[in-house]
Amino acid sequence: MGADGEGADEAGWDVEPGDEIAPVVEAVGRQVKLRREAAGMRVPEFGEAIGYGEDLIRKVERGVRIPRPEFLDKVDEVLGAGGLVSAMKKDLEKARYPKKVRELAKLEARAVELQLYSNHNLHGLLQTEEYARALLGVRRPAYLPDELERMVAARMARKSIFGRSPAPDLSFVQEEVTLRRPIGGTMLLRRQLEHLLEVAKLPCVQFQVMPTCHEGHPGMSGLIEVLKFGDGSAAGRSDGAFNGRPVSDPRPLRILELRYGIIRAQALTPEESRAFIEQVLGET
Repeated sequence: MGADGEGADEAGWDVEPGDEIAPVVEAVGRQVKLRREAAGMRVPEFGEAIGYGEDLIRKVERGVRIPRPEFLDKVDEVLGAGGLVSAMKKDLEKARYPKKVRELAKLEARAVELQLYSNHNLHGLLQTEEYARALLGVRRPAYLPDELERMVAARMARKSIFGRSPAPDLSFVQEEVTLRRPIGGTMLLRRQLEHLLEVAKLPCVQFQVMPTCHEGHPGMSGLIEVLKFGDGSAAGRSDGAFNGRPVSDPRPLRILELRYGIIRAQALTPEESRAFIEQVLGET
């Protein structure tokens, strides 16, 4: 049993097919193997020394497994690499996050305007770390503990968008139910709502609530996201349109923008929405 206990053989994540990070992972794996062999250590002996299983080590060396930072630190220590193996953690920083999350983060990083409607949960950019962990924790089949932490870290990393300069224009419309569902319990929800109030006050943010008492609107079929870029191009997707696939052609984008525009017009104003959050806080 290694230093990571029962999860020692899970100290990393598999490389996804077609992932652009694969060459970097393969290069790191080659370095680990070359240094292990130069030290005259066979895989079983090496595994015993660093506290990880043989299968994991072989996967890392083949470049099909993304090692965690602590794995590389232990390899560096045992092989006496003087920090050279540990330094490769920087190369693998992006690989901490799943491919689809990295792709989304790239789009968000380019966007100068985001229009985001959510009807089931608070949008990921609005979530606190504890809310995100509780929300992802109800998934079935459940994430392994390591996978869960990876997903939470990826979601939190995307929030760097609020610190960009110049900041993009961010428009959120949330269904009322997303502010009332006590994901993780009442106290966690209260902290999430308090965080939401702070985000709603940011100069770059327009936050609005769609009251449940509203009879109907074009977002009844699900989430809508539209991202606009500095070169005039855009991308978007919706659960209820185009089979949920991302679109970038003008015609489907016009449809998504039309739907979002109507939703935004029918929602509470930003001022009314902040007052509504405070009201829900008082009731929670």
